[in-house]
Amino acid sequence: MRVGIDARHLPEGRGVARYLQRTLAALAQGFPQDEWVALVPGRAAVAAPGGVEVVRTRLPGRALFAAGALAGRPTLQRLLGGVDVVWLPAPAPVALEPNAPYVLTVHDLSFEQRPSDYTAYERLWHRAGRLGALARGASQVVAVSGPTRDAVIERWGVPARRVEVVHPGAGAVTNQGRAGVAPAPDAHRYLLFVGALEPRKAPELLAGAYARARAQGLDAELVLAGAGRLARRLEGRPGVRLLGRVDGARLDALYRGALAVVLPSWAEGFGLPPLEALSRGVPPVVSDLAVYDETLGSGALRFPRGDAEALSAALVQIGADAELRARLVDEGRRAMAPLSWEATARGVRDALAAAVAPAGRPHAVAAGAVP
Repeated sequence: MRVGIDARHLPEGRGVARYLQRTLAALAQGFPQDEWVALVPGRAAVAAPGGVEVVRTRLPGRALFAAGALAGRPTLQRLLGGVDVVWLPAPAPVALEPNAPYVLTVHDLSFEQRPSDYTAYERLWHRAGRLGALARGASQVVAVSGPTRDAVIERWGVPARRVEVVHPGAGAVTNQGRAGVAPAPDAHRYLLFVGALEPRKAPELLAGAYARARAQGLDAELVLAGAGRLARRLEGRPGVRLLGRVDGARLDALYRGALAVVLPSWAEGFGLPPLEALSRGVPPVVSDLAVYDETLGSGALRFPRGDAEALSAALVQIGADAELRARLVDEGRRAMAPLSWEATARGVRDALAAAVAPAGRPHAVAAGAVP
């Protein structure tokens, strides 16, 4: 089976990029009998896993895929040079050949559930992709969690028989990232936030709760590893350190040196950082989202989402109680034991194989104009 992958996210270093990097590495290693061909537009440096053929284009991704969404060409299959099936690791504007099978991974529907969290440009980009129709036209849809599966079925009308939950894994960061990075700030106690500095991740809520916790005796910095349009609002706050986007070895070091990882999001389809933290022996503090029932069990300190006072109390508690931190790690590791990138790869590969089978194909889909 020759599989084409929309790998536009690989150079970005964000959550979808980490999901794609690790799943693709496990696919190439676990299924060497298949051919894995990844399209990476533009000239940005990218480290693809071994066993993956990389196809580059001169046009950057936004221009290339916007043209595809509006004009119906070039199709992804044409750019890849011919494949049996396509894997789209996240919903985004794309042109596809009519009647050609493809599998779509959906992480969350926050762009529909919380549209005000996005800029006007981002909302326009999502509309250009006609993402609900893209999901309905997919041979198979991979949802990263039960709540995401429910949303895909209820909001987008995808038949339940074509939507499978395949959890991401919980292993270490494998991409070595940029060379010459500075060491993590491990000389000090710190709490760590990993993610985009955007409204649905609630970094401003976290910064406010941290200030209150600090006034109540919390002896730790707050390190924010991520970039986004809210960064300027967080600059200059006492005890808060903004690192921008980090990946690879530096992200690994940041995780390992933290007292706890804090993810106060309003919405998450899955939420990799708490699992990445637990895999390194670091407890998570998270909002009370349903997805964490699946992945973390009792292995996290939770607070009602949006409740700054409760979050502040949780930060004080996690910073002061070493026994609590150890217990959360033990319980979290038991909860996440079934999660592995090898299992993720098997689930994605099963979906790809089902898509190639004639019975797995839905109605015809026109390139660039998904119905």
